[in-house]
Amino acid sequence: MGKFILYQLFVRVMGERKWTPGGDYSTNGSGKFNDITSDYLKQLKKDLSLGAVWYTGILAHSTATSFEGFPADCPAIVKGKAGSPYAVRDYYDVAPELAVDTARRLDEFKALIQRTHDAGLKVVIDFIPNHVARSYHSTRNDFTQANFFPLDGPLELPFNIAGRELYDEDPALATGNDCFSRHPGITDWYDTIKLNYNYRMTWDKMLDILLYWAGMGVDGFRCDMVELVTAEFFEWAIANVRKEYPGTFFIAEVYDKKNYIKYADAGFDYLYDKTGFYDALKAISANREPAYWLTDEWQFLGGLQPRMLNFLENHDEQRIASDYFLGDARKAFAPLAVSMLFNQAPFMIYCGQEYGERGMASEGFSGQDGRTSIFDYCTLTWRDNPPALREELHERYCELTSLAVSDIFAKGGTYDLMYANPTSDHFDAQRIFTFMRGYKGRLALVAANFSDSRKQIKISIPKDAYDYFGVERVPEFEEPLILEPFDYIVLLAE
Repeated sequence: MGKFILYQLFVRVMGERKWTPGGDYSTNGSGKFNDITSDYLKQLKKDLSLGAVWYTGILAHSTATSFEGFPADCPAIVKGKAGSPYAVRDYYDVAPELAVDTARRLDEFKALIQRTHDAGLKVVIDFIPNHVARSYHSTRNDFTQANFFPLDGPLELPFNIAGRELYDEDPALATGNDCFSRHPGITDWYDTIKLNYNYRMTWDKMLDILLYWAGMGVDGFRCDMVELVTAEFFEWAIANVRKEYPGTFFIAEVYDKKNYIKYADAGFDYLYDKTGFYDALKAISANREPAYWLTDEWQFLGGLQPRMLNFLENHDEQRIASDYFLGDARKAFAPLAVSMLFNQAPFMIYCGQEYGERGMASEGFSGQDGRTSIFDYCTLTWRDNPPALREELHERYCELTSLAVSDIFAKGGTYDLMYANPTSDHFDAQRIFTFMRGYKGRLALVAANFSDSRKQIKISIPKDAYDYFGVERVPEFEEPLILEPFDYIVLLAE
């Protein structure tokens, strides 16, 4: 796909609804597939130059809510009242809470796939290969105990979990986060059980799941916690999916940078760049590290850069505007510009990010942690932001995403200018990051100010930069450049 903008849309929090802290489904309700209309998708694509939507939380998962034909789980093995979308209860079904007519929930999701395609967007869903809900059961291709890791003795859930005495599991099965103890702790993924890839039938069953959803029209899979599953499985599964559905693409949630090449070689199109670019940008934005630190991350990636997925938010990370990150979404303009424009990597936006969603509500199981809860029935709060702020943020996101997918930033080369611009009277390498992009004779100069003060700078551009881009006539960029606090500037030259 090359460079594209991916929009992570957590369906459960969609729509405008009254929200009561700690409320259940009857009081707070849930977003629906039908809330995501054709007009909404077309506008989203137009505004943010989207290429794909990652529908998060659509698979049937553990829940404390009972629906017709879908009874509630024992509360001891559910996190929150809605339940974690990563504790999948049936891989061949979708969450009933997301449907207007629960009996026709798969049809409603198929209609959403069609609407998404009609809007010119690709559909991405989660594939969670490492673990399932403790209550997993499917009428199609169900798992057996051989697909898990039985332990000696019964399961003993953490002592402070309500209803623990009501749940019986004997023998205990190993918990999803590689906890091979029948006594998982409160911080373990105690609502899940780990799948056994030493058993070949597990491979076959998981491939069948991928083929099932690809056959329904899903274009791509965001694969959860891939480092907990052997890379050999992915190499085999991805190749087999592409035999039947050649255009299918795969995104790996990977954290250890030493594993990037291994999972890229296994066939993944894109890899999370969390512990690289994301962590660096977060530290620089918080003034914990110098701006020039990004050069090391860029050089480490080398030829992998176009295959990394950049982001500043997702469901696992704290919201930019939360008190746990920057406290003000406008302070992210500089890292956004760098993350979107520095290389050919695609970029992901989390729903509500473009309007300054703060994620500061105290939401049931996860409490107040700067994240939008994935465990409870809540909604987004960005509508409470002042209209002028929402408009300013949205305009900036539209501007940056439009630039990001233009040829010069989507296809062009990158020249890091930091080595030619050490700290001086005219440049602050601690708080300013600058680089050039070039494509077919066109050049772009980008500078980002990570400081809280206005900067007047002069940027030294070596002749080697123009040689690198094959430009004979050296353009003149206006100097000095004025950079507002936490802001960026993009200068284009033919």
